[in-house]
Amino acid sequence: MLLPLPRLFLIRHGETEWSKSGKHTGRTDIPLTDHGITTIRDVVPKVVGTGKLISPDSLGYVFVSPRQRASKTFDLLFENAPEKPPHEVTEDVREWDYGDWEGLKPAEIIERQPGWFIWTDGCPNGESPDEMSARVDKVIEKVRTIHHQYYVEGKGRRDVMIIAHGHFSRVFIARWARAPLPLGYHFKVQPAGISLLSYNHHLDLPVVAGLNLHAY
Repeated sequence: MLLPLPRLFLIRHGETEWSKSGKHTGRTDIPLTDHGITTIRDVVPKVVGTGKLISPDSLGYVFVSPRQRASKTFDLLFENAPEKPPHEVTEDVREWDYGDWEGLKPAEIIERQPGWFIWTDGCPNGESPDEMSARVDKVIEKVRTIHHQYYVEGKGRRDVMIIAHGHFSRVFIARWARAPLPLGYHFKVQPAGISLLSYNHHLDLPVVAGLNLHAY
């Protein structure tokens, strides 16, 4: 019997004070706002549960960023589940390291470095585009290994989830589609938005199936 093609749910954490104001938030570990928490709790009954978009019965593994805004999002998504799905808290899915630009808004950065564009320039004392692309590619290989085990070897479950951050997600979507990292500039990823990545026909055709599902 042909199994359904595997899927990846790429979820950006809920709203924080810095995401609301537009500040670059990489290493800084700040909590969700009350609105961010409420938004996720409002979405959960619509998307998480048996027969819904995210079914615990189909979810094989979750990668979670160590920052509390991501770990709290993970906890909220599964707070009513009998148990949390198998998961790993890993720096591999942390946000882009903004280095000297941490905590600054884009206009403030451009005052310091006119013409700055993160997708080609990276961040001084942070991560370059090449470093970011390499880190994301490593995670993609882990996801595709899990998907191969399910779809080809018949082991494990169909779905993988990553709970991470805005720039990380945009880079991930570009690289999942085997496009250069700067393509991520053209994707909008909302707080608490769910991106659905999968395949067309077979595992050699990765596709983007949905963006910002159930985001406010």
